[in-house]
Amino acid sequence: MGMMEGSPTTIAPLLLRNLLTSMFIYAEKSLVNLAEKYKLLEVIRYTLIASFLFLLRVLPSFFPSLNPNLDNPFKPTKKADIYVPACGGGDSGIGRALSQLLAIVNDIPVSSRKYEVVRSLAERLIDENNGEGVEALREVNRTALSSALARTLGQLEAAAVDRGQDAGGEPGSASGTAEFRLSRVVRLVRSLGNARSRVGSGGGEMSRSENSAEKLAAELLWLAQKLSACGGAEEALKRWAGASNLARLALWAEPRLQGFLVKISAFFFKQAKDIGLDETEESKEQQRHTKVKMLISWLPLLCRASNGTDVPVLSISERTELESVLEETIELLEQEEQEQVLSLWLHHFTHCPSSDWPNLHASYARWCNSSRRLLLLQ
Repeated sequence: MGMMEGSPTTIAPLLLRNLLTSMFIYAEKSLVNLAEKYKLLEVIRYTLIASFLFLLRVLPSFFPSLNPNLDNPFKPTKKADIYVPACGGGDSGIGRALSQLLAIVNDIPVSSRKYEVVRSLAERLIDENNGEGVEALREVNRTALSSALARTLGQLEAAAVDRGQDAGGEPGSASGTAEFRLSRVVRLVRSLGNARSRVGSGGGEMSRSENSAEKLAAELLWLAQKLSACGGAEEALKRWAGASNLARLALWAEPRLQGFLVKISAFFFKQAKDIGLDETEESKEQQRHTKVKMLISWLPLLCRASNGTDVPVLSISERTELESVLEETIELLEQEEQEQVLSLWLHHFTHCPSSDWPNLHASYARWCNSSRRLLLLQ
């Protein structure tokens, strides 16, 4: 008979973990202020953090009830030894199959000879579901692709942080340096835990750190294109508009990664132009807010990204087209929203000496004229 959920053997390890967590939080709070003044205490603080994280890693080995196997994106069904995704699979076999393929594409290294095989199979399933012309199959695509896009977006942000982007301010700031040091400690402990897991499983488990940020960005664009083709453009836009932390990290990312993110942003801006035009007033309002969020999040990247000289990220015609799309999108916003977006554009545009794109001078001039007329009418 299995262990009962409320038995002492299950509760005791949980109480031990909660007690250790409370003690650690109390000790860490006591050191955080002093650590800013004394270098030795700062070292002690990071040592405590590393030791605590390592303890949480090894604790499930002694108490299996604390190990829910959350790192595994698949779980066996009760009927048979068939592994299906833990989320996003839907209620149908074809939905679970598509979700499993997308998860494998996300995790398998692009250098693997099986990468293209799995990705081609996933693409064929998506196209065949669309080709049937049945809404139920299109919904299967949307569910699986939306889940995969959210997962890839989260991993891409984590990969950007792992590249050395600080989470607490611009590079060189005091808070950013502290956060970067802490992230290095966390990554070290995670790598030790992942290595222990791979040894314990015979080396079959794949480390997520093997995925490059560029690979994840390329897959994100592919997923967004497929999701939009299945009628899920609105869902994809909301996720990209809400990725403000990734957008901030992108400002100091490597040029190659910036190039991928510029391409993704260009795709989403073009998709957003016609979204919500034939909807109800309430839906149009929501879409306008989504467009404002996307402009505020990703317009600075367009101004500051290294667009390339030898191999431009976007061609001249693509840049011209995107400028027109941005102007049309801004034109449909409220007066206050236009001011917010255009003042942000002006700041980043003027403070980036290496780029003179996107050129939104015409939009800025129109907003100034409109603002002047409103003042005269008062």
